[in-house]
Amino acid sequence: MYQYIDQQYTEVDFSHKDLREGELRNCTFIRCRFRSALLEEMWTIGCQFSDCDFTGAQLNASVHNGSAFTNCRFAGATLFVAKFEECKMVGSDFSECNLDGITLLRGDWSYTNLRHSNLSKQSLRGIRFVEADLYECNLEKCDLRDTDLTRAQLGKVKLQGADLRGAVLDGVNFKSFDVKGARMDPGQAIAFLRSYGAKVE
Repeated sequence: MYQYIDQQYTEVDFSHKDLREGELRNCTFIRCRFRSALLEEMWTIGCQFSDCDFTGAQLNASVHNGSAFTNCRFAGATLFVAKFEECKMVGSDFSECNLDGITLLRGDWSYTNLRHSNLSKQSLRGIRFVEADLYECNLEKCDLRDTDLTRAQLGKVKLQGADLRGAVLDGVNFKSFDVKGARMDPGQAIAFLRSYGAKVE
């Protein structure tokens, strides 16, 4: 078990390092590489990761509280049962990640790439997904109440059993996904009907 507090690293290569079961508190990492690093059961608290590369990293059961991962690359990383609470993930790429069992509590996931991700049965309540790419995501039985999905890419998203009540859907293309089986509030239902040319009075 290691602990780093108030440290700053710029363009440091941590690739393939064994950094399991450690704690990072109020640390800053700028353009650092964590490619294929072992980061399982690691804790980050109030850390800043900017333009970092986590390609292929193992982040299973890691816990992140109030940390920011902005414009980071997680392609092919494993985030099995990882937890992100009140984190800022703006602009990060999660293509081909294993997100099984992940926990997301609030936070800002705007402009992220989550294409093809399986987030079924997750509570995503109150999370910001502004202009996020959720193409072909599995959001079945998700709690999406009060999420901000403004201009999000929702093409071919699976929403069977999802709860969308209170979610912001401004600028969303309702024709690009199937809402069958999803719970919607009256305002969303009206917006959906109008997108198909109905006149609602």
